[in-house]
Amino acid sequence: MENHLSASCLDSLPSTQVCSTECSSIDFGFHVSDDKDVLDGLLSQDHGELCQRVLCLEKKVQQQEDEIICLKSALADVIRRLGQVEATKAQSSSALPSKPNFRGTPTRRAEKAYSSPLDNAHITPNKRPTTPTHRSAASPRTNTPSKKWSSMSNSLDSSTLHRDGQANKPVELKASKGVEPKSSKPVEPKSSKPVETKRTSKSFERQSSNERRGKRGSKPRSRDPEWRAAQLKEEGYVKIYLRGRAINLYAPTSVENVDVTSVADPPSEKLQLEWVYGYRGRDCRSNLYYLSTGEIIYFAAAAVVLHNVEENTQRHYLGHTDDVKCLAIHPDQVRVATGQVAGHDQKEGKRKAGKKDIPDADKDHWPHVRIWDTMNLNTLHVIGIGDFDKAVSCLSFSRLDGGNQLVVVDDANDHVMSVWDLSKSHPKKITETKSSTEPVLAAEFHPLEKGNIITCGKGQISFWTLEGGSLAKKTGIFDKHDKPKFVLCVAFAENGDVISGDSNGNIFIWPKGNNRISKAIEGVHEGGIFSVCVMKDGTLLSGGGKDRKIVQFDSSYTKTGVETEIPENFGGVRMLNQGKGGMVLVGTTRNCILQGTVDLQLNPIVQGHMDELWGLASHPSQHQFMTSGSDKQVHMWDSMSRSVVWSKELSDPAHSCSFYPDASVVAIGTETGRWLVLDCETHEIVTSHTDGNEQIECALYSPDGKYLALGSRDNHIYIYEVTEGGKKYSRIGKCSGHSSFVTHLDWSTDGVYLCSNSGDYEVLYWKVPACKQETSISAVRDLEWATGNCTLTFNAAGVWPEGADGTDVNNVCRSNNKKILASADDFGKVNLYQYPCCQPKAKKHVYKGHSSHVTNVSFLFDDSRLLSTGGRDMSIMQWQVV
Repeated sequence: MENHLSASCLDSLPSTQVCSTECSSIDFGFHVSDDKDVLDGLLSQDHGELCQRVLCLEKKVQQQEDEIICLKSALADVIRRLGQVEATKAQSSSALPSKPNFRGTPTRRAEKAYSSPLDNAHITPNKRPTTPTHRSAASPRTNTPSKKWSSMSNSLDSSTLHRDGQANKPVELKASKGVEPKSSKPVEPKSSKPVETKRTSKSFERQSSNERRGKRGSKPRSRDPEWRAAQLKEEGYVKIYLRGRAINLYAPTSVENVDVTSVADPPSEKLQLEWVYGYRGRDCRSNLYYLSTGEIIYFAAAAVVLHNVEENTQRHYLGHTDDVKCLAIHPDQVRVATGQVAGHDQKEGKRKAGKKDIPDADKDHWPHVRIWDTMNLNTLHVIGIGDFDKAVSCLSFSRLDGGNQLVVVDDANDHVMSVWDLSKSHPKKITETKSSTEPVLAAEFHPLEKGNIITCGKGQISFWTLEGGSLAKKTGIFDKHDKPKFVLCVAFAENGDVISGDSNGNIFIWPKGNNRISKAIEGVHEGGIFSVCVMKDGTLLSGGGKDRKIVQFDSSYTKTGVETEIPENFGGVRMLNQGKGGMVLVGTTRNCILQGTVDLQLNPIVQGHMDELWGLASHPSQHQFMTSGSDKQVHMWDSMSRSVVWSKELSDPAHSCSFYPDASVVAIGTETGRWLVLDCETHEIVTSHTDGNEQIECALYSPDGKYLALGSRDNHIYIYEVTEGGKKYSRIGKCSGHSSFVTHLDWSTDGVYLCSNSGDYEVLYWKVPACKQETSISAVRDLEWATGNCTLTFNAAGVWPEGADGTDVNNVCRSNNKKILASADDFGKVNLYQYPCCQPKAKKHVYKGHSSHVTNVSFLFDDSRLLSTGGRDMSIMQWQVV
């Protein structure tokens, strides 16, 4: 199965593989070409919508098949009962058989309702083991990944795909002779074949974040595996359960007992968001403005950033729970409206008819608009909870009446447009209507015509009039001009003309109050025009996405001859806006922001990654850190100046990185099995090697710099001897023993032992340079570890939430002073614990800002700051430890 996943083949897959397979291996037979539409993300958006519809259809087919199986089981049972009745009808005392147990519907066994995860921790629960509802474990010796480890977040709730007993196969737990029990494997039907899923994060990258994740932050249902811990016995370990599998985490011999019924307090240290690196320009528009306070405002992930360029400071509005998708400035330049997508805890975007009111605890996770004050960052209004579907795609304040109205377009199939009255203390919806079945990219109130709204999108520009509480629509007429595939942007001239830019590179002028073109300026750009902006002096600027050019026109729409081209490494133009004085702000498709003048020079003030981000390493002796991502970019950042020190583009997507102890070189692991070493002074490649053809999940130098360990997705750890100050590498062995891909590594302080975690929750220890597994607990339990990256250790046992499936925690990092522990979870949160964190349900400080799964965390060398990276949100956040 390479290209298509049909509904009929779903039934033949092992139940633990279906969810991952559906979202990782599906391919719809076409690919987006590398042209203007790729930069804009519009074809990818169509692709994502198609994928979503097909998956919904496949889910319905699977549900019907499950129901048929249940009906067959019921029919067979009825026949059996009829046979029993006929056989005993002569006996008047014979009783009817008891209520049947359908084979497709497992019965509820009488079981203890555990009030605490600590009860019967060492006893196999008297309940059927279940397949987790959100992700499938990696199959041994295959490339079938869990959701995050495959760098994609597309999965459907398997509880809807596999109903009744079909998804619930008995699980047998077996322990190996080594340190940890080997992986638990579901009993699969003989007819089932293992399916190798492909790493295809690109296919769904444009879906809203609630569709991407397919997992919820709510407490798991009672049938899900529960997290349990036990009192330390003679063996000296705590046993936790992940997906119903027992994991033994051995304590040092100095720990005689741990009261697992007590709850550890949170640390005295706290985090404060200091800086957000990045800008969402790749797939969003109308998201960069200049405020009267002298700050520029934009968004990245779930944070809205107010950036003072002159003072090099940032303020952050953190009221949102997931991706911020759009932004609008009130005419008073003080209030701001921002719209978000459905959050982590909400899969459905819109409240259904007859559904009970939304609980207060869940309201923030529905698509909604927040209106807030830029002076004190206080939320003034939250509107549209239960009214919007999937996401809020665009919005705008009215201008003639002082901003008393707000127009909002959601991301439903019909792209419903609603108008809200903000003049009262409680905003009220005036009206709503279905605007278009095609994507709507912008909605703007006309600045000189009261009640007039202009929308544009795929193959359309529409002129709306709000009268008597209803909206009337007139579609723009292109007459003799070629109708573009997309109308990408609109702006307004001083005389009220509507100016539109389209995917053909043309600018059309629509006179005030008219839906016909009065003037056409064709061939302005090669490819689409992503933004048009009327400056304060009356000049018009247009920005091209493909040709990366900014072209200037005078007030009569005649070219002035002034134009500039943005360097390729910054990408094409996404957004143009008036900056301070005569300067212009430029947001780019490669998630950068530039500032300057068109006739002189544009300088970068914000830079970031433009694809999924996993690699993060802190400099061992300076306030610097490195990131590496799937965009093939490696950036060295300075945390004090909050800027890029240097960058390097690689030939392969990068996934992991690690500094040599003296920071003269840095090792970079890629997604292709290739890894390389960069000189931090010259930025040139010192050496390059390839180990297998799978992703290098993690890389780590030993404390003395003598060895480099590379954990691979092919289940092996490759060990290299390092000489000549990090310039020469010789492979001395390969650690083989994991039954799934390697996820985390830690070195002992003496550089002799290595601890590793894997995708199926194994904890193994290795002796270097022999590269042999150390199976003696006494040899490793009292070791001092130089780093604290492994998520499955005794000192990190408390970071696992109740009901965890083993991938809820992506990474952990211990501070260098060994006082606090930070974790990156799958719900967009950064968590801070006391160290060691060995007690279950340890209290923590929770910090939001990321909208995607947080992929990595790392403390700076002096523990003054913590860095965190987001997956699909592509952002880096710098937290000050206070």
